Amino acid sequence: MDLVLTAIVEMAQPFRMLMLVAGVFAGLVVGVVPGIGGLFAMALLIPMTYNMDAYSAFALLLGMGSVNTTSDTIPAILFGVPGSVGAAATVLDGHAMAKKGEAARAFGASYSASMIGGVFGALVLAAAIPVMRPLVLYLKTPDFFAICAFGLSIVAMLAGSQPLKGLAAAMFGMLASFVGIDKIAGIDRWTFGQIYLWDGLPVALVFLGLFGLPELASLLLRGSIQGNAEKPTYAGMWQGILDTLREWPLVLKCSTIGSLLGAVPGVGIAVLDWIAYGYASRRPGSGPKFGEGNVRGVIAPESANNAKEGGSLIPTIAFGVPGSASMSILLGAFVLHGLVPGPDMLGKNAALTISMVFSIAVANIVGAVTCLVLTRPLARVAQVSAAVLVPLVVTFIVVGAYQTNMSAFDFVLVIGMGAIGMAMKELNWPRSAFSLGFVLGPSLENYFFLAYQISGWSWLAQPLVLVLLGLAVVGVIRQTLSWIRARNAGGPLPPALPDIVASAAMTVLALAALVTAAIGFPFEAAIFPMITAGLLMVFSLVTTVQTTLRWWKRGPSTPLSATSPRTPGEWSPATQPTMKGNLGIVGLCLALAVLILVVGHLAATFIFVAGSIMLLGSKSWRSPLVIAAATTVFVYAVFDVLASQPWPQPWLAGIRQFL
Repeated sequence: MDLVLTAIVEMAQPFRMLMLVAGVFAGLVVGVVPGIGGLFAMALLIPMTYNMDAYSAFALLLGMGSVNTTSDTIPAILFGVPGSVGAAATVLDGHAMAKKGEAARAFGASYSASMIGGVFGALVLAAAIPVMRPLVLYLKTPDFFAICAFGLSIVAMLAGSQPLKGLAAAMFGMLASFVGIDKIAGIDRWTFGQIYLWDGLPVALVFLGLFGLPELASLLLRGSIQGNAEKPTYAGMWQGILDTLREWPLVLKCSTIGSLLGAVPGVGIAVLDWIAYGYASRRPGSGPKFGEGNVRGVIAPESANNAKEGGSLIPTIAFGVPGSASMSILLGAFVLHGLVPGPDMLGKNAALTISMVFSIAVANIVGAVTCLVLTRPLARVAQVSAAVLVPLVVTFIVVGAYQTNMSAFDFVLVIGMGAIGMAMKELNWPRSAFSLGFVLGPSLENYFFLAYQISGWSWLAQPLVLVLLGLAVVGVIRQTLSWIRARNAGGPLPPALPDIVASAAMTVLALAALVTAAIGFPFEAAIFPMITAGLLMVFSLVTTVQTTLRWWKRGPSTPLSATSPRTPGEWSPATQPTMKGNLGIVGLCLALAVLILVVGHLAATFIFVAGSIMLLGSKSWRSPLVIAAATTVFVYAVFDVLASQPWPQPWLAGIRQFL
């Protein structure tokens, strides 16, 4: 108790509380702007702590890290654009609620679940401090593989009525994650001679393209986020809070998932989100289907990802093994302030450790309350015209993407992933399954190879591995049987041609990956990609055959493009308006990318925003100019002042110097 009182007294000093609040607001800003990410912000803030004492420094850092997964739901709910990889699962139901006029309710549920999850994670950290070291040390490499494999089995549930497509999409995502220099054999895989790809495909850019651009295309066609004229009210916000309180068992269970799996090194925040979402989807409760605006689909991932921060600190403090990528950066702050993870953090520095618990808890409360206060004005954004919103969101996506490597390939990757996301959305290939496979692929390969090196194939017989892999298999079988029963009961049939072409193309891609891996890679670098490509080939081939047989049963004379009336969420064939929206977003992204390369990011922002708003239907010229100027100032403040790093010289400036 003396240590707790000491920690509270130390943290009650005005400057330290000021640093905590400053960290919270920095985290909220980072979460709102797609493309920055908590990792970059954490690395940016560490140099600012050089002259601070340890209490102030970790108040600032943990205040920021604890809440960027709270505010990243703002673009996820309003625009379908995940503010960070941790908000990808929230997009599915949160954005669907916003389109139905329930943005305020979605915000209320999200923020209250985030606050409870964050405080719960802090309490788990406090309770686990005395016993965390032996628990984490008990887990071996095969156990980590089994945990990740169990997480991957969630795709069967995420895929809903298309389990085979879900499994194929997950394998496709895993193959994409293998692009780059292999860490085991040290060779490049599928880089096509491009140095840009040596580090692999950046996760943030993949998610921005996969989830963000397709939703912007839909927004462009709808004209506004909200599909009706209902005004956001505080009643809607309180309804979301009451939803969270009503679903308290789900909140506690998903917070437990976030805390416990957050303590396992290698299980990232994106994985936690999907596991929590998959768990909730198995018990949908009342209301709409998952993916169509079920509030439980917002509550589950938000409570899990905020609880993660406390859990990931457990192995970091106990013995210096970061529980997440952000914790690996936080270890640098430990070194900077002369702290050694391990017994000292539970002994002579125990008060500082308890202050970290205090910082996480208070940061989540302050962050959630701040966001709740802003809920009503934020929800009003749902009524703003798409002619204004789309150029603004495209600006932050493209400029944020360019921050990753300051390369033109950043633009190519975001637009390319956007095109893939649009195709997957229209052809009903679950993007959530792809994203889960993408984030789990490297961990699965690493744990698989290490386990194979140490134990051969005998590791498959270990008890915990058998239990987790068994649960994964049971989950997939259960969902497949549900799909078979639903299919036999009848229902709408999709047009065959797009489905056959897509699944056949996936089969050819898998075969090419299998052959190139077998011929061109050494055994260490080839074994897991070959397994993944083989599974992708099987799943996509079966999907091709299945679709062809379903078309044949309708009669060979039936046009391949014929379809019966569809139910919500089943099939979205590409239509002429949809294609127009997709091409419109791709064109806007290309235009802004070219402008950035030619005239620089600030001039490009002003020209693009003003020109796009006028092009998309503004009746005056003053309003677009004012909005463009404000956006340019904001971009300068975020990407030049806050995240200050040298921008490449625009082509126009280079031409002038040459002349």
